[in-house]
Amino acid sequence: MTYGGSRRPDLAARLRRGQRVLKSRLERPESVLALLRAAHESLDPESIGKLVVTRAEEWFKAPACGVFAADLDGQVAGLASKGLGESLSPAALGVARWVLGHGRDFASADLRKDPRAMGAAGAVLAWPLRCRAQTVAALVVMERQAATQVPLLTPAAGNALGTMLEGPAQALDNALRLRRSEALSVTDDLTQLYNSRYLNQVLRREAKRASRSGRPLSLLFLDLDGFKGINDTHGHQAGSRALVEAAAVIRRCARETDVVARFGGDEFAIVLPDTGSEGAAAVGDRVRERLGVHPFLESSGLTLRLTASVGVATLPDVAASAEELVRAADMAMYQVKESGKNGVRIAQAG
Repeated sequence: MTYGGSRRPDLAARLRRGQRVLKSRLERPESVLALLRAAHESLDPESIGKLVVTRAEEWFKAPACGVFAADLDGQVAGLASKGLGESLSPAALGVARWVLGHGRDFASADLRKDPRAMGAAGAVLAWPLRCRAQTVAALVVMERQAATQVPLLTPAAGNALGTMLEGPAQALDNALRLRRSEALSVTDDLTQLYNSRYLNQVLRREAKRASRSGRPLSLLFLDLDGFKGINDTHGHQAGSRALVEAAAVIRRCARETDVVARFGGDEFAIVLPDTGSEGAAAVGDRVRERLGVHPFLESSGLTLRLTASVGVATLPDVAASAEELVRAADMAMYQVKESGKNGVRIAQAG
């Protein structure tokens, strides 16, 4: 884009020219209050991030901006963005990591030459969103064009921006804390798989959906054969580590759309939406085979082997409800146990 035959002023130049207007807009009490109210209307982090991105686009007239925060696994991820695209997103993510890690503003005339967080972008400005003395998220504003000078806000404008972002920071902190709390309430502390409480919720929901759509729903129940021997011979700590390893193997055998849970003790379950009995049995065989070749507790100097007994039940073949599905899969699993273990059995009607 050109202005009177010349290139568009870079980010630093636009900031220098518009500082007074920007400061005036940021300091308006009605603007601060409006953003505060809007941010606290939602408990969804992505919605709050989108709100901040929309306002940042208005304030800085930058072609690309985004809000980033740590996800449930502690990895920095985007909550909302505009104009970043595939080329600028990695650069914005790098800047956000730096801001979240240092808790300070970030400014660069040309990110391609900046050792702190290099990337494809040119001029970059970023700020931490702080709440309760913690950096909750990072607001990143950037454009591909490099600036002749480092883009900076005056102290007065910077203070006004900090005040403006306090409300969204608090709302984001509340929303992220709630999300983490909800995740913990459905997660097994040891294996980090879903727990039995969440498994029951998913089964009820998916059973209703399957009944409406006419699509099959399968449940796979598995029990580790010989697990008691690990506890008895090597102790409960070794048993716990073996469960964590087994959970990782089982999770890798499932699809993204499947729900993997620890049912209790050394029993695990996989909910398989839109999957018939044959497909579910194939998953069961894959899990059983991979568990059978896994060297358990190898990091502790041991090479222990475990097998699995797997029961498969499918709605509507052998069940009409979530409760019936659980009973059928559990019964099929115990039939494998009684017939020699280390196998897969599909529950039959009647």
